[in-house]
Amino acid sequence: MQQYMMLGVATLAVALAPSMAFAQNDVATVVSAEEIQTVVSAPGGGDREIKILDLGKFNLGIAVLRRGATRPGAPLNGINHTKLTEVYYVVSGSGTFISGGDIENVRALAADSELVTTVVGPGNNVTFKKPAQIRKVSAGDVIIVPAGVYHGFSEVPDHIEYVLVRPDVEKVLPAGYVNPVLKK
Repeated sequence: MQQYMMLGVATLAVALAPSMAFAQNDVATVVSAEEIQTVVSAPGGGDREIKILDLGKFNLGIAVLRRGATRPGAPLNGINHTKLTEVYYVVSGSGTFISGGDIENVRALAADSELVTTVVGPGNNVTFKKPAQIRKVSAGDVIIVPAGVYHGFSEVPDHIEYVLVRPDVEKVLPAGYVNPVLKK
């Protein structure tokens, strides 16, 4: 699994390399498999930012998310991030990715929540009436979610874990952030 995780992070870094040429220094940043595992294993669960880098013209967030199994017949819930695009690299598990389409019950994320201030910026939670896209995904897949697109997962039999890369062109996330579990 670690080889796939590192391959995914390397693939995403190569994809973003032309943009990273604008960084303010001449050193690279490595987010190690150990750091990723430390953050994903820490108590609390959910979407967790690992580091947020200042790359000059934009910030770049690296995060990890592990979701447990979904209940059959549960409502199809989703989220959007109005200012951030996300790139997911699935490192383990599987599920059904849903996005777009008919939504209802739109609820703004609390502006003072850690999710907004440190992880994804402003956005909304929703319930899908009928997703426009339904796609099975598993380890090794890459998903690109443009800013504003509602998205979520359903039919997760056991778990799905993925590393996220978030280009932050509007600099809504706090540059220089390092997850507290890595500071111990």
